[in-house]
Amino acid sequence: MADEITKKRNLKSLWIVLAFVSLFVIVLLPETEALPIAGQRALAILAFAVILWVTEAVPYPVSSAMILALIAVLLGLAPSMEDATVSMGTNNALKLALVGFSSSSVALVGAALFLATAMQITNLHKRIALWVLSMVGTKTKALVFGAILVSIVLAFVVPSATARAGAVVPILLGVVAAFGLAKESKLAALLIITATQAVSIWNIGIKTAAAQNLVALGFINSEFDVNISWGEWFLYAAPFSIIMSFVLFFVMIKLIKPETDNITGGRDVIREQLEELGTLKRKEITLIIVSLLLLFFWATEGKFHPFDTTTITILAIAFLLLPKIGVFTWKEASARIDWGTLIVFAVGISLGTTLLNTKGAAWLSDTIFGTLGLQSMPIIATIALVTVFNIVIHLGFASATSLASALIPVFIALALSLPMPVENQIGFVLIQQFVICFGFLLPVSAPQNMLAYGTGTFTTKDFLKSGIPLTLVGFILILLFSATYWKWLGLLP
Repeated sequence: MADEITKKRNLKSLWIVLAFVSLFVIVLLPETEALPIAGQRALAILAFAVILWVTEAVPYPVSSAMILALIAVLLGLAPSMEDATVSMGTNNALKLALVGFSSSSVALVGAALFLATAMQITNLHKRIALWVLSMVGTKTKALVFGAILVSIVLAFVVPSATARAGAVVPILLGVVAAFGLAKESKLAALLIITATQAVSIWNIGIKTAAAQNLVALGFINSEFDVNISWGEWFLYAAPFSIIMSFVLFFVMIKLIKPETDNITGGRDVIREQLEELGTLKRKEITLIIVSLLLLFFWATEGKFHPFDTTTITILAIAFLLLPKIGVFTWKEASARIDWGTLIVFAVGISLGTTLLNTKGAAWLSDTIFGTLGLQSMPIIATIALVTVFNIVIHLGFASATSLASALIPVFIALALSLPMPVENQIGFVLIQQFVICFGFLLPVSAPQNMLAYGTGTFTTKDFLKSGIPLTLVGFILILLFSATYWKWLGLLP
């Protein structure tokens, strides 16, 4: 055991060294006319970040601090984008490094973390999951359907994929135990994999379901000055997630044959857990009302009122924190929130903005996709090629937020080079953001996958068996929707 720990530490040290070597090699490469020095250094920082993100050689917040420092120093000493005869200056570079912290998307992520924490403190997310499971019955197929349905319902009110998985996984394990089956049983694997994949599917369908969506929207808003409302996102993406949910159901019941078709003690376990929670408490009722109001205001943004998603969510959190009438205190909330998530999110936006502003993203897009002649291809062929690239790259990332930070600026640069109207360029980027949410193939592809994998109910091979057909169907649906539904809505030409 000690040898394994030492080996992992040595390997992490090796990755850190490799990250710095890559950084300095790219910085010292000969200059080119097509790429400003500031852009070259931004790409060097991106390479450094990607190595640390993929290998997790240091915690994400630590890598974020390193990225901030590198942007401030390396770009501060680089020639200015406006006047190459003077340096940008560390003060100006630091402003660029900190631009992500002023993004409304970061404020929304922070508010979402508070909302997810409120659900956990009141146990409302657990009660909702138990309510749904109590209604579907105890037959295996009904429980598979219930696991999907729980993930869908929670996606509307719990804006954290990991929190949603954390709510439903223990309940499903309790149902399995009620029938006297071990957590290594096929039934356990069936239910846990189903719930986890459903969480990823609905990261796509709902704007506020996942932080990586807000990363993409932050870049889109910055580059195109366009705000995509909650309702618009739902209109674009929910039909895709609905179809994928049906696909998931049939894939799972065909893929894994459980030991039993009916869990006779399952309903009792669910009833006992509901009884342990007791009757609805005042704080839960308050949170239900606030959550329903949030859904209403999110869905009607730009139609019945002038408030954007971020403002509405911050107002809700402010109310929930009020003494006497709220549901939690600042002390309770702050102790449970992973503040590192906010730092990572903000720094990711800063790095992406730096890549866009220094022309680094445009150069990288031309380098990766320029030789393919995408500008002369039909848009469906372009989407197909870029989607395959997106899926393959995702295999190396454990965080979709980091993946969005790295790729969305590149996709924006690519979209700007394509001969189509601005609204279609935005649509192209949005579609690639949907693909970033996939995370179906491996346990390491998403935090919620790793949470479920940690239960020991399934192997990587089991997960891959479900992930391959889901990814293939998802790829086909991306192309079908691009040729029909998204085209009809005006997202694509």
